[in-house]
Amino acid sequence: MSTSAETGGTTGTKDKDYNLIWFTEQCLSNALRLETYIQDAERDGDSELADFFRRAQNESRKGGELGKEQLRKRFAS
Repeated sequence: MSTSAETGGTTGTKDKDYNLIWFTEQCLSNALRLETYIQDAERDGDSELADFFRRAQNESRKGGELGKEQLRKRFAS
């Protein structure tokens, strides 16, 4: 069975719920990973790259917050 055919029978989670959980986790995980990238750029004295990664980290945080908000709304009911 292809993972794209999974509709909740295997995981017990509907695709749309799984997708929302996955999206939120990936955004938060990316924000954590980007912290390392920021530190690497700063250590090498590349402030332009560090700033780029900070902006990307901020967007990942926003995605994580939006995902958490959706999870709260959907699972509170």
